[in-house]
Amino acid sequence: MALSDEILTEQGLAPAAQGRVLLIACGALAHEILALKRMNGWDHLDLQCLPANLHLWPDRIPAAVEQAVTDRRASYEQVFVVYADCGTGGLLQQKCKELGVGMVEGPHCYSFFEGNTAFAAKAEEEFTAFYLTDFLVRQFDAFVWRPMGLDRHPELRSMYFGNYTKLVYQAQTDDPALDAKARDCAARLGLDYERRLTGYGDLVPALARVAGP
Repeated sequence: MALSDEILTEQGLAPAAQGRVLLIACGALAHEILALKRMNGWDHLDLQCLPANLHLWPDRIPAAVEQAVTDRRASYEQVFVVYADCGTGGLLQQKCKELGVGMVEGPHCYSFFEGNTAFAAKAEEEFTAFYLTDFLVRQFDAFVWRPMGLDRHPELRSMYFGNYTKLVYQAQTDDPALDAKARDCAARLGLDYERRLTGYGDLVPALARVAGP
């Protein structure tokens, strides 16, 4: 049965309790991580996802990660955190250092999907860009439209997005239906549209290092 984005948003994903290495990840990355596991035969990697909607309250992410590491680490040889900084202001990185676990490099998933080096090189010229990934295109209403109150007060759009010029859809998969939905998201926000097929970016080498030979 396909993973429900709604469940990944609200509840996350429990680990299968098998494998030597536990990945503790954001629910917004579940589809990508599971795809990479299948493609590479990384059966020794187990995956636990915290609810993706923690991104609505980034200050809660370090404590949630700490709880997950504390609860699970005795059952695995290694734990690796598949979050970037994600708006925690460096607190998640500090918490991972305290816990003695590694984490993905980068300020956020938009950066590591693009490739951290490539994203940093474009940062100055794209400071007016608004980014979406596959997951966020599918969950646009849950993560953007409703939390910002645009479903109730569409007149707020210019206040929130008046300084943005374009929506950049970082496509992890080549899906015409998602492309059409992303175009619609851009239109709803009154922004120009650009699609980039980034694939999984720096997530691939990060997980490959954890998986080992």
